[in-house]
Amino acid sequence: MTNPLDLTVIIPALREGPNLAVLLPPLRRLLEKMEVRAEIFVVTRDADEETTRAATESAARVIEQVRPGYGGALLAGFEAACGAYVVTMDADLSHPPDFLRELWASRHRAEVVVASRYVAGGRAEMSAYRRGLSQVLNAFFKRGLSLPVRDLSSGFRLYRTELLRGRAFASRDFDILPEILVRLYAEGWRILEVPFAYSPRRHGASNARVIPFGLAYLRTFRSLWALRNSIQSSDYDDRAYDSPIFLQRYWQRSRYQHVSDLIAGQGPVLDVGCGSSRIISALPPGSVAVDIALRKLRYARKFGRPLVNASGLRLPFRDGAFPCVLCSQVIEHIPADTPILDELCRVLTPGGRLVLGTPDYDNWQWVWMEKLYGWFAPGAYADEHITHYTRKKLIVTFEERGFTVEAMRYILRGELILAFRKDGDASTAAA
Repeated sequence: MTNPLDLTVIIPALREGPNLAVLLPPLRRLLEKMEVRAEIFVVTRDADEETTRAATESAARVIEQVRPGYGGALLAGFEAACGAYVVTMDADLSHPPDFLRELWASRHRAEVVVASRYVAGGRAEMSAYRRGLSQVLNAFFKRGLSLPVRDLSSGFRLYRTELLRGRAFASRDFDILPEILVRLYAEGWRILEVPFAYSPRRHGASNARVIPFGLAYLRTFRSLWALRNSIQSSDYDDRAYDSPIFLQRYWQRSRYQHVSDLIAGQGPVLDVGCGSSRIISALPPGSVAVDIALRKLRYARKFGRPLVNASGLRLPFRDGAFPCVLCSQVIEHIPADTPILDELCRVLTPGGRLVLGTPDYDNWQWVWMEKLYGWFAPGAYADEHITHYTRKKLIVTFEERGFTVEAMRYILRGELILAFRKDGDASTAAA
């Protein structure tokens, strides 16, 4: 979809007529000076005369929200937006129009840009009680949801509009702010915080009430926690490397060390089913990482390696394209009668190394660990292991294909990592 405008500014405003009369004229002048094709939405419920007059005088459009609350106002604005980008800001003059320049200038650095009070250079002029409550709430969400954002409750933001279209958000009040960030981050979109100096409103009273505000945030936290700890979250694999759970952290770091050792010195690597694993950062120059999940690849941009969205069942590379092929913790998720193993062999150069990782179902240690994992984390990876391989079966399978076993590693006698050498001379590979 082509956007006819560059920017949509959405301002939720419930009985904010006096503030809008001060805010909208300089906002309109700023947009004209920036030469940005823009529309301004004032989203409200039962628009009063002052609100309507202030909007009309600055060529802003008044939108009547259907769903209740601050969240309902944002959703109404998102649905009507025609700009390629959306900026959300408050009507109470706590978000100065001039700062929109900073948000706009940062739009190519991330898909979501947050005016943050709590990063270096930011500050908040508010009562000690309110500042303390805000900081505790944000710290709780940041830590509890393992989200690298310090100011989840800031409503002064810039988004790429396409990220918001057709997306279902459950929250209807101010708790929509962390929900938007968590859901977009789980899809692999980048979030950037830029330092912002917050000043309190000039006229009127805030529409946020402390106790309902806090309860809404806690309800939202519960639902978002499940998403953040789901394997579907874009950063699940990378985050496990620094997990507060010792066993998970140990497992990920052991895998990283074993795989890094086995691919070292083998030349460019094709990592099939890379996910968002930190192993991507260890791939040598000339390597390519492949995954079918776009959300994982979006997140994996941080590792600075070439990424390809493709299926391991049909790799978009010529025969013998890579001197080393890595496939870690993938084949157990794929039916045995698919061409995944054929594809791994096909793209590997004759004389090249294949590094293959999967659970060994011949070992009772893994069988019991998987049962326990499935009990403690229902719906996680253990439930997706549909093909059960053993060390003996894999070695026979690849020896029949002309491979030789060169190395074998285990993590707690559960995860098996094998290194095979493909028969043949690299000089005979297809040009």
